[in-house]
Amino acid sequence: MQELGQNPGQIRGRVLSVASEAVPLIKTGGLADVVGALPGALARVGWDMRVLLPAYRSLRSKLDAMDEVWFESGLFGGDARVFAGDVAGMQVLLLDAPHLYDREGGPYTGPGGDWFDNARRFAALSWVAAQIARTGLGDWKPDILHAHDWQAGFAPAYLAYGGALGVRSVLTIHNIAFQGWAPAQALTDLRLPFEQFYPGALEYYGGLSSLKAGLVTADRITTVSPNYAAELMRPEFGMGLQGVIAQRADVVSGILNGVDTAVWSPEAEPIPYSARALKGKAANRAALCAEFGLEVPGPLAILVSRLTDQKGIDLLEATIPDFIAGGGGLAVLGSGDPALEAAVRRLEARFPGRVSVRIGYDEALSHRLFAGGDAVLVPSRFEPCGLTQMYGLAYGTVPVVSAVGGLADTVIHASPAALTAGVATGIVFHPVDAVAFGHALRGLLHLYAHKSQWAQVQKNAMKQPVGWEASAAAYAELYEGLRA
Repeated sequence: MQELGQNPGQIRGRVLSVASEAVPLIKTGGLADVVGALPGALARVGWDMRVLLPAYRSLRSKLDAMDEVWFESGLFGGDARVFAGDVAGMQVLLLDAPHLYDREGGPYTGPGGDWFDNARRFAALSWVAAQIARTGLGDWKPDILHAHDWQAGFAPAYLAYGGALGVRSVLTIHNIAFQGWAPAQALTDLRLPFEQFYPGALEYYGGLSSLKAGLVTADRITTVSPNYAAELMRPEFGMGLQGVIAQRADVVSGILNGVDTAVWSPEAEPIPYSARALKGKAANRAALCAEFGLEVPGPLAILVSRLTDQKGIDLLEATIPDFIAGGGGLAVLGSGDPALEAAVRRLEARFPGRVSVRIGYDEALSHRLFAGGDAVLVPSRFEPCGLTQMYGLAYGTVPVVSAVGGLADTVIHASPAALTAGVATGIVFHPVDAVAFGHALRGLLHLYAHKSQWAQVQKNAMKQPVGWEASAAAYAELYEGLRA
């Protein structure tokens, strides 16, 4: 393990990042990718970030190689310790509180659904984050506390209500649909001040929301795309918190996520290719068609997604038949709502050899899909940032996306003007309904038939910067501004 302290002349500042998951330790979704990528990206611009996570049962084996750096007796029902160490090059702090985290199951759910005490479990994580932010660990003390989503939403509140001692706080909203609700009677149990229980502070429709607590107390609020930051001030996207965000509009900003271009790179695939040499794309397509049992004369679309209404999967049954009639094909990888799993299975049964489905998730298979697909479908009803369309851009797998959140921020629609100017990178549609999505698929068929334009869009897509460089610089600027 590296020493907790570093020569101050070697770094611009220190950040304590607090979250419920981070690659490579624990992942249920895109939050983990972002939290796991940020430390390395920020290190390249001079910021030292440590990541505080719960020591779930699956992570407790890591503790033997780590150093105990913090202890609190009676933390929400039991003793707790924090262990520090280096995991795959990332400086990690694991909160070992067996009474809260040593359980069989996932980070948020067990065999019977959500853990009954999730509010307490993640309040404990937030409490410890605020304590460490105030006191530091040895000679390492953060300048910034960076909390992610509802699971860390109480951290800025604990910091603000207990005395920040010069530490500034940032809350990033990755998905506002999850808000960390708790009943009002949990106020005392969660160590929150009763005098702050009113609509302008902690009270939320008669109860508590850890996300709202962070929104009203953090020094700065970020979302994972500029467009999503604007959307969250509207009722159709803000999900009850739009008024809170609008009131704090002067401290709200959007910073796009990035992807790990060392991992997600067509040049690193078994059959490599690049924007300069697209020949390998055709070989990957042929291999993918063979693997999925497909014969597709037109564009091969892929869909790699959770199968939920949020992702617009319910639009497929009304739109894919016409796409198939026009020569297209579809390969699906995902799982989710049983009704939507059944819907894509019906398409597979109706169009054998043109639609093929794999229920579940397989990281290696997802790489083969992006390498071999011609287009990736992302018809989401809301999408804070989205990584899928970024993978599509990187692989020249032309994104077909709805004009929401980060999808609108990252894909340039193949309008006549954009095609003439040579800047188009995909197809963007609005509103999110079957009529607009069907029109977008017809546009995909038309674009694919014009080979020179199609190749230009693929190359444009692959030239788009989708890595962490710009995003890390934006976070560094945000931190610098807070510290100043």
